[in-house]
Amino acid sequence: MSKKILMITGDFTEDYETMVPFQALQAVGHQVDAVCPDKRAGDSVATAIHDFEGDQTYSEKPGHRFTLNASFDQIDPALYDALVIPGGRAPEYLRLNPRVIEMVRHFFTANKPVAAICHGAQLLAAADVLEGRRCSAYPACAPEVKLSGGEYAEIEVDQAVTDGNLVTAPAWPAHPAWLAQFMALLNG
Repeated sequence: MSKKILMITGDFTEDYETMVPFQALQAVGHQVDAVCPDKRAGDSVATAIHDFEGDQTYSEKPGHRFTLNASFDQIDPALYDALVIPGGRAPEYLRLNPRVIEMVRHFFTANKPVAAICHGAQLLAAADVLEGRRCSAYPACAPEVKLSGGEYAEIEVDQAVTDGNLVTAPAWPAHPAWLAQFMALLNG
């Protein structure tokens, strides 16, 4: 059964963590509406490609422009079945937007499926929805997960973890596991 999925993203979202779920979820028949605060359908956001090249942290290179297909100011989260939060640097500023925080909280209050990857945990922590939950993220986000009352799941970069309605993963190499677990929640 087709679901209506909201993706909240922004400038400097991680390219793969935005493009891959957006396209993969559409490929299996779901409607995915990608939005960004202060932007409308047809606007685009900058993406960044993060890679793991042996340095202390990921490297960052310019990615593609990602075109939004819905307008942020017209979104009613009650009309959506699930939420996707890509990583990258976008969650760092998205967590400062009260409307974004309200939207994220809606999905937890209503117990709808949520998939967050990489730095998406910053947005979950800011929305105060991690208390007592097991959550994976990019390792640099572990302190935020713990400080918000969550249990940081230290898993391999290509793995994902599900806790109730929440599916999380450390980074884009986990797409197969992360998307499979999210789709299981969507179909459950």
